[in-house]
Amino acid sequence: MRILLIGYGKMGQTIGALAVQRGHEIAGIVDLHASQSIIADFTPEAVDVAIEFTHPDSAFANVMTCLGQGIPVVCGSTGWLHHFEEARALTTELGGSLFYASNYSVGVNLFFHFNEYIAAKMAQYGGYDVAMREIHHTQKIDQPSGTALTAAEGILRHFPAKTTWRNAPAEMPAELAIISERTGDAVGTHIVTYTSDVDTLELKHEAHSREGFALGALLAAEWLPGRPGVFGMKELLDL
Repeated sequence: MRILLIGYGKMGQTIGALAVQRGHEIAGIVDLHASQSIIADFTPEAVDVAIEFTHPDSAFANVMTCLGQGIPVVCGSTGWLHHFEEARALTTELGGSLFYASNYSVGVNLFFHFNEYIAAKMAQYGGYDVAMREIHHTQKIDQPSGTALTAAEGILRHFPAKTTWRNAPAEMPAELAIISERTGDAVGTHIVTYTSDVDTLELKHEAHSREGFALGALLAAEWLPGRPGVFGMKELLDL
């Protein structure tokens, strides 16, 4: 498979190395700061799929350029979801293929799955408050992380006492507090904590390396071509 890498930071480099190990060809590498005209130089005749890991300020334009070129695109950038419905509309209009996940780790997506189940059960039995903490490396720009936002959305769907989230300690009972920490080279840790007067229950995922994210992105890239529509890890993993 011929892969266009858009973004060549830590994740892009890890994905590129793993792709070669899995027998794929790197058809091109586009730097974070390259213009969309460079991405537009690539066509479906030269590229089977693009994998986009850049920056909240560039991700939307990169995705839209790939869709306009007819190239299936797997996007792992977070912080641009206020534009997501525009990307969905263009994907539908063009019959394109878009795969988005806030986190490509198989373990994290199982974390999402169990997070929703636990939220529903805790709401059913009552007496608990819930909060979240996420820890990442100092170079991560967006706060909260996309993974934390996905987990928060899952809680809000199933825990009626929480109606909104706040990236700070909660000021009202209906707020889900998300505490963001940036330290060292932490790959990514997410902790959902339920507390009551009698006990505490935690659901935690801690990533030890970027290879789990890279493998998930490559699995998505191998799966996506030939499937028109907008997809995520639930479809890939049949969750």
